[in-house]
Amino acid sequence: MNYKNGKDVLPPRLLEELQRYIQGELLYIPKPQSERAAWGEKSGSRVMIERRNEEIFRHYEDGRTVPELEREYHLSGESIRKIIVKLRSAAAFALNAPDTVDKADAYEPVRAGKR
Repeated sequence: MNYKNGKDVLPPRLLEELQRYIQGELLYIPKPQSERAAWGEKSGSRVMIERRNEEIFRHYEDGRTVPELEREYHLSGESIRKIIVKLRSAAAFALNAPDTVDKADAYEPVRAGKR
């Protein structure tokens, strides 16, 4: 973390106001919430864990048991089961079902009015 001298970066009136509350101490000013990165986004950990979880789910669907997956991935049985349940429910709601329509012109026009 880089520290900056307040008199170099703050307008004089703001510096004077801050000095009324804090003098000669370090003050942390956080980023706005909209500029914060979510956990693991910068390091790539989030993507790595998502890939690992998808791999665990594929192995489970291919017939591997929870105890086998525990030993291979060094996770508890509860963690393995949570991953399986989460990805199973995500797969159930996948939008790439075979009955989806790819073309906008696949629908027939409907006329409004009396029949």
